[in-house]
Amino acid sequence: MGTSDQGSVGHGCALTSDEDDADFWGFAHGAEGLFTPLPEGDGARRVHLAGCRPQGGLLKSLDHIGGRRAVAGNAWFDILDADGAAMGSYFVNEVTVVGAVPSALGGGLLDLTVTLWCDMALAGAERVWDLVRSGRLNRTGLWHELVPDGTKAWLSVALWSREYLRRGKADASAGQVFTLDGRHIVDEDSFYCAIGEAVNGPGGYFGWNLSALNDCLAGGWGAATPFTLRWTCSAEARARLVERVPSDDGDVALFDVLLEIFEEHGVNVVLQ
Repeated sequence: MGTSDQGSVGHGCALTSDEDDADFWGFAHGAEGLFTPLPEGDGARRVHLAGCRPQGGLLKSLDHIGGRRAVAGNAWFDILDADGAAMGSYFVNEVTVVGAVPSALGGGLLDLTVTLWCDMALAGAERVWDLVRSGRLNRTGLWHELVPDGTKAWLSVALWSREYLRRGKADASAGQVFTLDGRHIVDEDSFYCAIGEAVNGPGGYFGWNLSALNDCLAGGWGAATPFTLRWTCSAEARARLVERVPSDDGDVALFDVLLEIFEEHGVNVVLQ
């Protein structure tokens, strides 16, 4: 993330060159089209940057709309809070200016249309970012209504906002007891939503696939092992987490694979 903090209050996003942190491309009030379903064939997204004062490489590309030099390059796309601090960032490829008109949001501002590639900005994530920005991500279970379609977007925001939400908070010390509520665990994604909140609180992140869960259990992601995990309504979760996962012993149910991973890391799982 390379967001400048000058004049950032009131803006929703910012762009900075991936190649040079000093090459700041500017703020914008909004970015309509970033969090939409991926175009067919994983094509480039068309994003409208409202109320932008382009700088650096983005400004240079304005003089070349329609030509090869309209490509500003790769960048970090920061999502900002109400005070202008970066809540999280997405890496975007081949940002290209394809249109620019004066903006109604203020003198000297432009509404830019750009194309870019970004497969991690998932449809539905904008709503979750708004919860973080407004301070309404203040209780667990807000993801329950998203099951099953929106949990992947929820997890993506939990991942990219983890440092912002934790504010440098150290891992919980070894020996802690965490409660994992199994009532709303209906598939693998909802399991990660639930374990993230069990360890790190509302909107918390603690993995979004098996490899990431392994990484989180190694430390630095909210909890030091060994710890105890009280898994309530575990029988209901076991009945739902039946997807077969390849292992050295053949295909094993996802629920059992999760128990094996916890055991390998010294986590005492108490099924209730």
